[in-house]
This record gives sequence, structure tokens and C-alpha cells, in this order.
Amino acid sequence: MKKNYRKPTQRTEKAADQPNELMRLNRYIANAGVCSRREADKLIEGGQIKVNGKVVTELGTKVKRSDKVKYQGKTLNPEKLVYVLLNKPKDFIATTDDPQERKTVMQLVANAAEERIYPVGRLDRNTTGLLLLTNDGELAERLTHPSYEIQKLYQVDIDKPITDEDFIEIENGVVLEDGAAPVDEIGLVGPERTSLGVSLHIGRNRIVRRIFEHLGYEVIRLDRVMYAGLTKKDLSRGKWRYLNKAELIKIKHLGRKK
Repeated sequence: MKKNYRKPTQRTEKAADQPNELMRLNRYIANAGVCSRREADKLIEGGQIKVNGKVVTELGTKVKRSDKVKYQGKTLNPEKLVYVLLNKPKDFIATTDDPQERKTVMQLVANAAEERIYPVGRLDRNTTGLLLLTNDGELAERLTHPSYEIQKLYQVDIDKPITDEDFIEIENGVVLEDGAAPVDEIGLVGPERTSLGVSLHIGRNRIVRRIFEHLGYEVIRLDRVMYAGLTKKDLSRGKWRYLNKAELIKIKHLGRKK
């Protein structure tokens, strides 16, 4: 499977920060991390948004960044949009907070942004690899919704060589207790037949591990090496970087419904 890498850069694509810049109200709300633009339109139509003390219900309304926009009595802050790519190590939870006080990925990106960013989707505690964190609610919704079919590539190390029969069954789509689990591509990594590359766009919970466990294999190591066209080339385990302009354009293009 081809892997196209780009050299990391410490630049980030952020929204303009001019106080008199006009933007659509739904974008303002989405930038504040409340929800996606589509959901923001519903809040506006439902009379749940106030601009400078007045309820606004007209879609397409434009506001200045300096305007005071309120939702549920709270003033919203149209944060600058931040996009951070992390190479997650083992033993970190992909969440903003953990009641059991285990290590979370937020500790690894603590200095990445003043804005409140959060993980897009999940990687379980023992899975390593690429994880995107952002405060762009609209993009996060696109990348995690099944209808957008965002592709992920994993390297899977298992406890014993895979048989030809099981390889073909995975290639054709294993049927699990919650339905079929189709993969886009599967390939061997090396001659030992214990390391494989698996590309898929479905995102059900623990789906890669469950595919192999269903056939009697134990997953020793699971590493996400590509996510939505982004790769971890030159990004060491536990390190992060900002998306560059080309990557951001590409990932936003991928986040369009098929």
C-alpha cells in the first residue's frame, strides 16, 4: 500500500482574527466549538442564538468577530481553528478527560494551543498511531460520520502466521456479531505472515482487533499509520505537529459526503 508523506511544519491554519471581519453566524457558532454549521443553523432557526442581545432566526446572517453572540446564556468565543496531528503512544486514553485519572492524549498536546482542542474519534488505550485533535467542530463531525467514508490504514501484528483461508476471508469481509466488516485492502508486511497492513473506512468500536479475534488471532500490536490521507512520516511516537496548508486543504476536501 502506498504511503505519501509530507515533511512536518510548525505552522497552523487559523481563522482570520480581525474584529470587523464578517462571517456567517453558523460559522461563528461552529468555530466556537458548539457544533457543526448544519446543527448551528437549527439552533438559529429555533431562536436559541442571541446577537448583541437580540434573538436572530434568519439563516445566512453575518456577524463581526467583535459582536457578542450568546447560546444558552453563555457568550461564545469564535476561536481560531487549530489542527494538531499526534503520533499516539500506548497507555494514553484518546479523550479530553478520564474519571479514572489515567493518562490522556491531552497531556501530550498541552502546549499545542491556547484554544480548547479535542480528539477526532478514538484510538483505544493500547492502539498507537495517528490521532487528529482540533477545535473545528464541523470538520470533526465530517471525519467521524460513517457517510463520509474516511479511510484509515493500520499495521497489525498478530500472534501467529495468518492462513491463506483467513486472509481471503478478511479480504472478502468478515461478518461479526454487529454486521459485516468490509476492508478496502489487506496486504502482508514481510514474509513471516504475522504483520499485515489493513485499510478500511468503517469506524466501529475496536473493529480491526475484532476482525482478527473473530478468526482466532491475538493482536499483539496495532498502529494507525495513515488517517484521512495524513501520515506519521518523521513524526516520532508521542510527538505532535500542526497540519500544513496542503494537508488542511486535502483533509477538508476528503470530508465531503460521497
